[in-house]
Amino acid sequence: MLAVALCGCTPGPNDAAVCSAFSQMHSGVEVTADGRVVHVFGTSVGPSGPHEGFLLSLRSGCALVVRVETNVAFTGPIPLHTGDTVVARGEYEYDPSGGVIHFTHRELRGRHAGGYVETGGRFYW
Repeated sequence: MLAVALCGCTPGPNDAAVCSAFSQMHSGVEVTADGRVVHVFGTSVGPSGPHEGFLLSLRSGCALVVRVETNVAFTGPIPLHTGDTVVARGEYEYDPSGGVIHFTHRELRGRHAGGYVETGGRFYW
């Protein structure tokens, strides 16, 4: 995935697509968002494994804060702090509070496109 991201084959950030999905209450939309971390939730364990979550304030497009969830069984821990700049690629799911971007990791079953979280010049996928 790192090679794909560096070659420009992966769509770059498009916060307007996230804003559009939110305003139209759409889910299941593949998005790439960028912004700043405003809160880190830490790790929780659920039915699909351990996940880390954080809130991302979008850089452009609209004044939206989305939750980002990543499965650390795939990505490993991501060292995030409030204020960090992040690019997150995954599947957007609508929620009235701003929505969530999940599947931010590689996909082994072919059910959806693989995603990633990029921060500090490092890709977690």
